[in-house]
Amino acid sequence: MSTSQGVDLSSPYLELGGLGVLAFRGPDAARFLQGQLSAEVEKLSFGASTLAGLHSPQGRTVAILALLRSTGEEVLTVFPRELLGAVEQRLRKFILRAKVQLEDLSENFRAIGIPAGADSAPEWAQLSWGDRRMLLVPTARAGEFSSGADERSSWERADIAAGLPQVYTATSEAFVAQMLNLDLLGAIAFDKGCYTGQEVIARAHYRGRVKRRLQRWHAAAGAPPRAGDSARTSDGRALTVVRAAPGLDGGWDLLAVGTFAAGVAPESTAPTQPDAIVVKGPLPLPYSLPE
Repeated sequence: MSTSQGVDLSSPYLELGGLGVLAFRGPDAARFLQGQLSAEVEKLSFGASTLAGLHSPQGRTVAILALLRSTGEEVLTVFPRELLGAVEQRLRKFILRAKVQLEDLSENFRAIGIPAGADSAPEWAQLSWGDRRMLLVPTARAGEFSSGADERSSWERADIAAGLPQVYTATSEAFVAQMLNLDLLGAIAFDKGCYTGQEVIARAHYRGRVKRRLQRWHAAAGAPPRAGDSARTSDGRALTVVRAAPGLDGGWDLLAVGTFAAGVAPESTAPTQPDAIVVKGPLPLPYSLPE
């Protein structure tokens, strides 16, 4: 998933705050996650990374995790730190007799973003998304990579341009997996065995009943949009904000979920709050939405 033109990532290294690191260790670590997350975990080669969704039994996305198969008996996961307690508590309930241990490593590591075109980085634990990479650097060494610039906003703009969703406390369990385009981003394996929420997600996939999708938008002005805020288009469609970042030329770049298919009548503005953010778009994504 490449970034689009116009995204400013001038600093070679970007320290990404607000992320937690949860490790799964033991002989059954990959097998355990295979039965809990929507992505293919057991077949993930050592050193490889992927996105995955943790879902409720109703198929709604609890969290989106970036996974790294660091060793044969360790999988590292990276996701918003505000969700770490809820995710850990939810997954611990399913361990039962599995030989797997969970450890919060958020204080041990800092996530460092490496934009497209940057020079090779030291051999720290590394997650890849197309032409961008994220390093998990020991906290004591993180200062060597920090640029001190507007780091988080730069990376958020790149994620938005790439159509990468994220889930926060305000939107946890608000969207079915396909509404966030997780099926288009390789975060769902439809040929694997059962996992929590699999039945609902598979039904939506094979019956083609997903009428609401994540798309990219721009708000020219106003207060900073937050995850879960209401937005609306000029033709009256209601949207729910997924993530947002300051635009390079002012205003706000954002990803939001709403109706998308041609021929679908605009949603009523009735459920939209009177002060809903007005957006322009949708803007192009680097992948295609289904017909």
